[in-house]
Amino acid sequence: MAVSQEDIAYEIFSWLPAKTICKFGLTCTSFSNFQKETHFKTKQSCNLLGMNDTCFFLQHDQISQRYQKRIELHHLPKEQQQLSGVPDNVLTFLSNSACVLASSNGLLLCHTINDDPFELFICNPITKSCFFIPIPESVRKNHNISNINLMLDCTHCSSDDYLIFYFENTTEWSPTSYTCNIYYGKEGAWKGVENNFLSGGRNMKFDTPVIHNGTLHFISDCSNYFTRLSPFYKPYIMSYSFVEGISSILKLPREAIKGFHVECNMGIFNWGKVRSSNTSICLVKSRKSVFTIWILKDYKSCSWQKILKVRVNALGLEEKDAHVTGFTVMNGNILVFSTKHKIYSCGLDEETFMMVEEIGSHSCGSNPHFISYSNTLRSCGANDKTMSC
Repeated sequence: MAVSQEDIAYEIFSWLPAKTICKFGLTCTSFSNFQKETHFKTKQSCNLLGMNDTCFFLQHDQISQRYQKRIELHHLPKEQQQLSGVPDNVLTFLSNSACVLASSNGLLLCHTINDDPFELFICNPITKSCFFIPIPESVRKNHNISNINLMLDCTHCSSDDYLIFYFENTTEWSPTSYTCNIYYGKEGAWKGVENNFLSGGRNMKFDTPVIHNGTLHFISDCSNYFTRLSPFYKPYIMSYSFVEGISSILKLPREAIKGFHVECNMGIFNWGKVRSSNTSICLVKSRKSVFTIWILKDYKSCSWQKILKVRVNALGLEEKDAHVTGFTVMNGNILVFSTKHKIYSCGLDEETFMMVEEIGSHSCGSNPHFISYSNTLRSCGANDKTMSC
């Protein structure tokens, strides 16, 4: 059976970033029809699941109108801005009207910042489509937005679906137990998980979740508010199987715990490619301008392997006495970190190990939030609307 040129183009285009597809669509009618087809949107978003994210949002930690540019978009080195990213008017809209909570396979989970009560919505910046999520009553009554723990996942469900997780603290005086509700995009409904997430005694970092082997993982904070006799004196990782409703603790390496209560920040991230069989959890510790990074080699025994320990000043940065203000791990092998005014990347795999490149300048304050972004045509749902930007 002969394959037509249009079929070949259909396959090739399904591997391109959404912004590139839209640009080609402006010059050719047949190509513009691709991005309107549900099957093509699904195929393109599935293909890009196995590819690297090309850019990331950097968001100021303070939701305040005194910051004129509260959300910035940056590209990884060697990525061409004209081929991926988001339209300027969408970025302006997000910066002025929304807080980006999470990103997954081209979709953003956001809440409005100018509405009272606030609204929760999913959007695709490339297609300029959005869908407002019905907010649980308990969320609507919560006036402190910083206490609302929401996350998005498009990688562990069908290609026309997405999951939103909402964890609510059930104890007023201490965050030791959280109810878990999951919004299923395709069904358009929230469903509760029978067993609560038991987090131990420490506060959890819900803004940097890791889904590994179908289980959610969160790292605790490093604050020094327990005595040495407490079982929660040291920071730790908690896992939560939202299918079975089981909570478990994962111990951190001894070296990671050392000096945790003094100028220490730790985070966990996905290690390895999304569709690779060799995925794991990456632990990053930043203390007194020193990065130490481990990979979880054996999940059952909680065995960690240290792959890097380096002073920031030894990375060859132009800045002198650079102080790390934030960090993330993108694509399972790239450390991205910010200083007071700059953003850098540092390779962690064999080919790019300790290769440092400057990404650019930023104006997002002393504790910016990183949100990795993938350029896809993924749908927000059957009843999505056009963004007002």
